[in-house]
Amino acid sequence: MEEDWQRDLEHWLEPYLQKLGNKTRRRMCPAYIAGLIGPGDRKSIQPMAARTDALSYDRLHHFIGAGIWDSAPLEATLWRQADELVGGDKAWLIIDDTALPKKGKASVGVAPQYATVLGKNANCQTLVSVTLASGEVPVMLGLRLYLPESWTSDTARMERAGVPEDFQAYRTKPDIAIEEIDRVIAAGVRFGCVLADAGYGLSAPFRQALSARGLHWAVGIPRHQKVYPADVQLIFPVAGRGRPRVRHVPDVKSRAAHAMLEDAKWRQVSWRRGTKGRLTARFAAMRVRIADGAPQRIGAAGAQHMPGEEAWLVGEHRSNGERKYYLSNLPADTAIKDVAGAIKARWICEQAHQQLKEELGLDHFEGRSWTGLHRHLLMTMMAYAFLQTRRLAQAGRKKKSLWTSASADHARHPTGHH
Repeated sequence: MEEDWQRDLEHWLEPYLQKLGNKTRRRMCPAYIAGLIGPGDRKSIQPMAARTDALSYDRLHHFIGAGIWDSAPLEATLWRQADELVGGDKAWLIIDDTALPKKGKASVGVAPQYATVLGKNANCQTLVSVTLASGEVPVMLGLRLYLPESWTSDTARMERAGVPEDFQAYRTKPDIAIEEIDRVIAAGVRFGCVLADAGYGLSAPFRQALSARGLHWAVGIPRHQKVYPADVQLIFPVAGRGRPRVRHVPDVKSRAAHAMLEDAKWRQVSWRRGTKGRLTARFAAMRVRIADGAPQRIGAAGAQHMPGEEAWLVGEHRSNGERKYYLSNLPADTAIKDVAGAIKARWICEQAHQQLKEELGLDHFEGRSWTGLHRHLLMTMMAYAFLQTRRLAQAGRKKKSLWTSASADHARHPTGHH
């Protein structure tokens, strides 16, 4: 069985190996990915090399950390295969981040920062992730390191870690996400809607950048995100005294998302079938205008954001009593179950993060350089895409086998009049 997957891997990797050129690199790439997929608790270079006689630690280390080769053609191949596997108008492009806990200060990008996976601040590296998913099948397209300001303000430290000049300026995680989305679009990867949690959804520039690109999106937001009713009007108020008004103002005040939905109708919505039956929760939804336009001083209310884009405001009341809030620019005639389905589809990227860490050693890399880390990340994504390809093929064979069996059974016991 082990020989089967290794033979399949060699065949599957052929389009990648053609891009690597050098004969040694063409040997090291399959060896590294096989090491990630194969048995063993640690998937860092030393233990992977120790588990086989065919691998030299020095050569494997050189391939990942110091070899002169361009990862872009391999990434392009990964994206093309991912698009063939799960791309399309109904696919999701999911933005998230994941933390790699670390000790010390030398590894590129490491700093005390909030680690979502731990639910607290920790010494870690943070990766912005881009996942293409269809149904319950995710394929990881991108993992890019976020550099905190403690790094971008220290040029010498970045130079020691080999951070390329193009990446040395400070970027927020939403900034990185938009850059990655632009690269995905330029590569022709097909998807229908961008999904993200509140860490990205709270950013007005992030939402506006997605809309400016003509993309549909559904994102989490904090409960205090301000919105206006969809029918808000801009009026030209009469000045009581002083200089005449020169700008229009909204005819109502903006309200927090949770307050706007207080009096809304909440109802049980089912968005898809899970392994234990239909998945349901209580939802409320209404059309609003997001309060993310230009800031303007409005009388006694002080500086307020003007009404921006019209969107769905959605509240979710979970069975544990927790309430979550979302915004989406899906069309106004979208059925609520479809809006809920988009919102809830985001969870699949967390499953992908977990599998990459538990099965493929995503967080086991011990090198300190920017290049070494990103090459390791690329190898884990390629390994994951290979496993997803095999899983889908096996599921297809199983489905075909069941259909063939049912057809044969039907042929043996035809129904009809006797």
